[in-house]
Amino acid sequence: MLEARAHQHLKALLQREGVERWPHHLTLSRLVARSLRRVDHTLVRLAPGTAPSWWISLLVPLALSETPLALVVTPALRQRLLLVEWPRLRSVGLELACWEGPGAPAGTRLWLLDHRELVAAWRNGELGERQLVIPEAEMLEVALREALEVELEPRHWDQLRRAQPSAEACLLSLHERLSRRVLAHPRSPHRLVALADDDEAPLRHLLRLLEPLPEPWPRWLSAGAGWSSWARVDPSLLQWSLLRQPLDPLSELAGLLVGRGAVLIGELATGRAAEGQPASGAALGLEPAVVLDLADPPLSDPLPLFAPLRQPLPNSPHYAQHLLEQGRRLVLGQSGLTVVLIDDSALCLGLASGLAAEFGSRVCHQNTSPESNGVVCCSWSWWLEHQPRLPLPCQVVVGLLPIASLEDPLTAARVGVLRQQGRDWFRELLLPEALNRLQRGVAGLRRSGGRLAVLDGRLRGRSWGRLVFTSLEPWVELSRLRPDP
Repeated sequence: MLEARAHQHLKALLQREGVERWPHHLTLSRLVARSLRRVDHTLVRLAPGTAPSWWISLLVPLALSETPLALVVTPALRQRLLLVEWPRLRSVGLELACWEGPGAPAGTRLWLLDHRELVAAWRNGELGERQLVIPEAEMLEVALREALEVELEPRHWDQLRRAQPSAEACLLSLHERLSRRVLAHPRSPHRLVALADDDEAPLRHLLRLLEPLPEPWPRWLSAGAGWSSWARVDPSLLQWSLLRQPLDPLSELAGLLVGRGAVLIGELATGRAAEGQPASGAALGLEPAVVLDLADPPLSDPLPLFAPLRQPLPNSPHYAQHLLEQGRRLVLGQSGLTVVLIDDSALCLGLASGLAAEFGSRVCHQNTSPESNGVVCCSWSWWLEHQPRLPLPCQVVVGLLPIASLEDPLTAARVGVLRQQGRDWFRELLLPEALNRLQRGVAGLRRSGGRLAVLDGRLRGRSWGRLVFTSLEPWVELSRLRPDP
């Protein structure tokens, strides 16, 4: 039986390597093997910040299974699989032959895909009866939204004019009208300008009268209700690109998992962080026969938390100075790595400059090779992506809680849908996503024995702050800061 074979091979591999191992290796391996044998749906939720060593537990049953599979990974994960995990399998005589890229032959046992290739394969009917294995399930919605994205660059307008010379004058007029609308908008740090349906309506009416249309114009035209539009501006060249993304990418691929086996594994929210969120993959047709939480061993030491009373709110004019003063106190005397998390780019760069004036070259901005006692100022998205490649921090300083800004056009559009339905958009959308990002961002402190500092005054000044405290349990309050011995 596949479960027993996977158990034996994985146990032999772990004994051969003889390193400290993740406590759930054998459980995950047998669970994945069972799902592949039964061709059912399985959802595995890992603890936030789980070390990537668990990957071998997934790959062993994939190497032993005889059923056709499709493994969906991000580019970063693909690199790890090819450079780290594949050699580990071969060292114990397990070969995991795979096909990379579009158009896998029918007899190929494992097809390695990214999310954009998955969308294309499903739309073209190329998946057949392959079971899907989707790790990094916590990134599934974002990755599929980016895979479905339609972007119109300046060169696409030129291609359209050459394909439809009779409409050149109308196209130039519409492009000029959109350019005035986009370039006249006040400059934002993200260089994004939201567009309403009325802004695009004349272009849509014209395109419906023209055919054939070169790609990606047909895809842009077919992306109607349920999609959000915005322009990305390059102020140095006075150029802009038009982008569209679905608000609910899972519904765009509804039925993807119906009638096929699937294994989803990821650092998905549980407890308070999951309140108000639908089950991951439900819109795809996911009906898990097994849902399992593989948590870390019980925590004996609570997380030291420094969150002073009466801190200013982020919209206060004194907030930048507050961050700098508290940042100096927190960095002073620390012998390990400090990570400062702020999603406001101007505020982050200003704080990095102020700390560099005090502590010199040990302070850097979004650098993956800091000094041993360095200070890395970065955004939440950068930290979540790069923290596996950085040493464990001795402290994480949260300058701003990771609550998505309504200045982002996509976030504003998703919030707008909930507002129209009369729902609590903050507690149903923004807060659960923020709690999940917070748990993943500070998970390394649990292993390093470091401390967490939250300098955002909303933690104690808003009623929802208690949910943030709950998501961080167990923790113990630090009333005074002491340097490292």
